[in-house]
Formats: sequence, C-alpha cells, structure tokens
Amino acid sequence: MGLFRNILRGKRQNSRQHKAAPQTNKLQATKAISDDIDVNLSDLQALLTESPDLNTRRFLIKSTQERAALVYLDNMTDKAAINNDILRPLMHETAADPQIEHIITIGGIKAATDLYEIEQAVLQGSSVLFVDNSRTATLLDTHGWPQRAIEDPQMEASLKGAHQGFVETGSQNIALIRRYIPNRELKTIETRVGERGLTTVSILYLADVANKQVLQELIDRIDRIDVDAILSSGELEEFIEDNSYSPFPQFITTERPDSVASQILQGRLAIVIDKSPEVLIGPANFVMFFQTIDDYSNRWQVSSFIRILRFLAFFITIFLPSFYIAVISYNFEVIPLRLLLSVGQSRASVPFPPILEALIMEITLEMLKEAGIRLPAPIGQTVGIVGAIVIGQATVQAGVVSNIMVIVVSLTALSSFIIPNNDMSSAIRLIRFPMMLVAFIYGILGVAIGMLVLLIHLISLESLGTPYFSPFSPVRFRDLKDTIIRLPIWKMTTRPLSARGIQSKKQASDRGDKT
Repeated sequence: MGLFRNILRGKRQNSRQHKAAPQTNKLQATKAISDDIDVNLSDLQALLTESPDLNTRRFLIKSTQERAALVYLDNMTDKAAINNDILRPLMHETAADPQIEHIITIGGIKAATDLYEIEQAVLQGSSVLFVDNSRTATLLDTHGWPQRAIEDPQMEASLKGAHQGFVETGSQNIALIRRYIPNRELKTIETRVGERGLTTVSILYLADVANKQVLQELIDRIDRIDVDAILSSGELEEFIEDNSYSPFPQFITTERPDSVASQILQGRLAIVIDKSPEVLIGPANFVMFFQTIDDYSNRWQVSSFIRILRFLAFFITIFLPSFYIAVISYNFEVIPLRLLLSVGQSRASVPFPPILEALIMEITLEMLKEAGIRLPAPIGQTVGIVGAIVIGQATVQAGVVSNIMVIVVSLTALSSFIIPNNDMSSAIRLIRFPMMLVAFIYGILGVAIGMLVLLIHLISLESLGTPYFSPFSPVRFRDLKDTIIRLPIWKMTTRPLSARGIQSKKQASDRGDKT
C-alpha cells in the first residue's frame, strides 16, 4: 500500500510545489539614465565590465549636430544593419524631421529610460543609441548572433512529411509554425524566465479553439519559475509538469513544425523556448507518444498496422525480460516440454541466476547505446553494430549468458527503438528494470502486480490538469478513432476531447458556427 500511496502522492506534492514557488523573474531595480551621454556610457560600461566585445561608436548626428553614441556587443549584432541602417543615415543624411525614428531605416525601434533595461537589451543583441541632452535612449533591433541553418530533423525523420526542423532561435521557430497556420487566431504570449540568463518563452495557441483555463494554468506555472536560467526545453518541462516523480513524459517534445501545427489545430498549446531547437506541446496524453506525422500521410490501413506494432512494442519492452525471468525462475511449468528442454540445455552452462543474467545483458545494451550516441556518427554506428555482435557471441561462448537471453534482450532492444518518441522510449526502458526485480521475487504474480501498479500510475497522471490516459480512462469513445486504430481523415471531423478545446468541430472558425 505504501508504494501505491507514493505513486498517487507525487501529483499532489508537485502541485504544492507549483503553488509555493514565488514569482521573481523580473528586474528587481531601476535606474533612470542621465541627459549627459558621457555619464550614460560610463554607467553602462561599469555594469558590463571585462567585456572586450562591448563596442562604443561615438559620432555627430548631421541633422542636429548633437553628440551621439551607439553601443553594442560584437558578434551578437548584424554589422551590415548597424553600418547601413543606423550609422550612415545619422552621420551623412539630413532630414526635415530630426527625430531618430524618421532618420534611421532599421525596423525594430523602442524607447528606453531605464539603465538596467538597456543593459539586458545589449546583452541580448540589441544596439542602444544615446543622444546628448536626452534622457531617453533608443533600443534598435540589430540581432545577428551566430545561428545554424534550418535542417532536416535528426530525431524525427519522416518519409513523406516536411524536411524542416526547428533551430535555436525562437523567432525563427515561431515563423516556421506560422507558415502552417497563417490565421489571425494564432496568438503568441511571450514571457521571460531566469534571473541571470533571461530566456524568452513563447506560448502559441488558437484563440478561438484553445481552452483559456488550461492556458492560464500554463502561464501561472511558467511565471512561478524561480531559477538562474533555462537552457533547454527539458529544464522548463520539469518545472511545469504535473508530476515530476513520474518517469513518463507529460509534454510532447518535438523538433518538427508540422507536428506542432497539427497539435495547435487540435486545440493544444505549443511552448517555444528561445535557444532550444525543441518545442513542448501540452496537454499531452499517453497515446500521443505513439503517433507520428507520417501516420496521416500514409493510408489509414498502413498507419493503423504500424500503430499496433508500436503498442505491441511497448508491452514487449517492459514485460518480455520480466516474463522470461518469472517463467525460468518460478513458473517453468507454463513452458511446453520441448521448449523447456531447449531452454534447459541452453542454460546448462550458465552459472548465474536469470535475474543476474538479464541485468548483465540489459546494462551492457544500454552502455552500447549510450556509447553509440556520444561517439562521432561513423564511429558510433560501427561500435554499436560490432560491439553488439562481438559481445553477444563472446558472452554466449563463454557461458556467461544463454542463447535464449540474447534473443530476449535483442527483441527488447528492437521493440524499444520502435517507439517514435525518445522520451517515452527512455521511460519504458527504465521501467523494465523494476519489472525484472519483481518478476524475480514473485514470479508471474509479480509481473501482474507490476502491470497493475503501472496501469494505476498512468490513470492517476495528468498533463496540465488533463487525464493522461485519456481516451481509455476516462473512456471517450469519440476519441478512439485516432488511437490504436486510425480511421480515415474524412471521418475525423471533431477535435479530441483530451485537448480540452472550446470548439469540437475542426472546420469551425470565427466565421462559422462554434459547437
């Protein structure tokens, strides 16, 4: 009973953690700038000491003959925009209207009077223009930090889908999503997280579809985050998920813009984190982790067959090693006689019990997988293939493990790689270890108990307050058409109830009926 209470208690503890966290991710102090340009430059340089990449360009504005200075960080700004759109117009052109915004030709302009706001803008790639005898500085959008080109997603390859993946720049990722949903109802709420390294977090949703209560809950959770900096989507996910003690992911992590657009159209929320090439989607349910964008590009019969394979792989990955241990250790009477003789002959020279035999092979497999990821791609593939073959054959010949154990571990590894979502695949591979232990202690009864505990945990989980195991619990027959079996697209005319959208009909819009 203690185990059940701990599992069910995780969500409540995490909820209390969300409520207790203070909202502190805002600038704590302000300081008005001076009308003396030299004082402003001195104060800003005092804040940004030991920064050799801080550039200050002094000049005279031709229209007014006033002293001015442009401050920016090298390699964080677009030099062409600074030279052609800011310095050249101000230094060489005369305008009838001497206002700064009427002279320079750059797009993003913002006035600022607070020194600490100016400091943050410079650190994030903006340029600041100080003018003598003015207590207002001008922040100029000259972002030009190093960034990579848009490439094919690495973790979510697609045969028939788009070949564009997210990059580390949040604004570009939002633009990729807008290409798929060029609709005025697509809204963006932007906030910043972190005390030392401000990270821009954007929430994208359809205003006439998304549930406002779910949206407000997500905003509140992000606002309560108190941390130095958010460096990846995984860090943010741990702060906002319902149960941080669960091994199961409660947000979909994707690097595909078409996948994000598809989920937004269903009424879910997308979280774009600047500096991260992955986008979070919520609320999520268990079935979503077994779906891919290719499921809607192939024939529905083919997609349904592949989904069945994925769910079958889920059970094989978790329960096949534990079932083997239970049968060999306790319940060998369920094995047919001929197979039992073959298994006994294979294990005759193995000195270890089944649990130790399975742990040796499973841990070795995980080490090979991790080594293949960390090594360079050409070497990693070679190490993975050659290492598995050599180690598997050597351990069998040495009598450390049996042939049957090698087959079981190979099927388990193959099944885990069928799961399309890496977070879910990692969680499943982790769960199989406690399943193996209870199987060794209690036999098939232990496997059954572990299955019940796992089912209870899945039923008790939530994602942004939405049942995680929907549409199986609670049962929602309308959503079953896109779960294990995918019906034809033209039959799926309603949005899933698990998305908690305020519009049920997919074709409804602000110009049509809302149901």
